[in-house]
Amino acid sequence: MSIEKSYNSWASSYDEMHNKTRDLEATVAREILGEWYYTNILELGCGTGKNTQWLLDKCDSLIALDFSEEMLTKAKQKISSKKVVFNQQDLTKDWKLAPNSMDLITCSLVLEHIQDLNLIFKKSSEVLHKAGQFYICELHPFKQYSGSKARFNTGKVIQELEVYTHHISDYTDTAFKNGFKLIQLNEWFDEDNRDNIPRLVSFVFKKVI
Repeated sequence: MSIEKSYNSWASSYDEMHNKTRDLEATVAREILGEWYYTNILELGCGTGKNTQWLLDKCDSLIALDFSEEMLTKAKQKISSKKVVFNQQDLTKDWKLAPNSMDLITCSLVLEHIQDLNLIFKKSSEVLHKAGQFYICELHPFKQYSGSKARFNTGKVIQELEVYTHHISDYTDTAFKNGFKLIQLNEWFDEDNRDNIPRLVSFVFKKVI
């Protein structure tokens, strides 16, 4: 099943299902970005809007992109604000956004579904103004090495989604090649138990050229 079809199928139960990865990422975003305020935010892969409403309180305007029509439908049902524009968008295609127009880009639990990291970093560098920030939070590659991946219960079977493994150095090397500087890297653990494999890794990059 394609990623788009998988997330369309998942949309109806996404918010209600127990999901440690989703819930921990929501905590991470609030901890890392909580002290800042931005003029324009671009949210890559907004899904059902788990972070969108919170981000709206952190900015003057927000563009939320997702390739799943059903996920976007759920987000629009929950969020009504003149500050946000929701667009269905394949992130590997032209985003049709003005250069140097964004202060912050957020990307949460999205890049494991995209094979070419360089494409995303290149596009992000184009739309961020100089000194703009790029926040990324993904399933930790250690989790991927152990066989963990995005999956959901359809009620009949466990549906596993197509994913790609990106190593820590893949993120940092690709960022550097596209004019970013790493300003923060963190690993996040279930119940903050650092004796276990970290569940998530987060980055904050700053555009420097």
